[in-house]
Amino acid sequence: MSAQCLVEGAARGPSLKLDDPLSFWGGFDSSSGKVIDRFHPQHGACLSGAILFMERGRGSSSGASVLAEAIRLGTAPAAIILLVEDAIITTGALVAQMLYQIDCPVVAIRNQTEWQRLAALPRLEVTAGAGSAMLTPQP
Repeated sequence: MSAQCLVEGAARGPSLKLDDPLSFWGGFDSSSGKVIDRFHPQHGACLSGAILFMERGRGSSSGASVLAEAIRLGTAPAAIILLVEDAIITTGALVAQMLYQIDCPVVAIRNQTEWQRLAALPRLEVTAGAGSAMLTPQP
């Protein structure tokens, strides 16, 4: 598996794959951890504590601040696994790590087949550091 660590950290939790990209700015409520974009296929889904699989982010650079706030509040995903690197998501997780000392690992897996396979697993542990990442199935 070719996985690149974008933000270091460790997490575990249930896997949740989004069907479409999500903008954290206007599409996610940091106080509840839920998808609030009424046009998103997973509208109402709670992302809190999940190993979140999304192909890429969507939208505004302000999304970084929404993600950082959700990490501070404990309503963010436990980790985010991307297919395409996303600077906004990476920035939000890095800011939370620097300001609040709370990790939300962000990983990019460039192989779509491998990304889909991992997204289908019910629970994962993510260990990301030193430029690489390991995703391990959990019972």
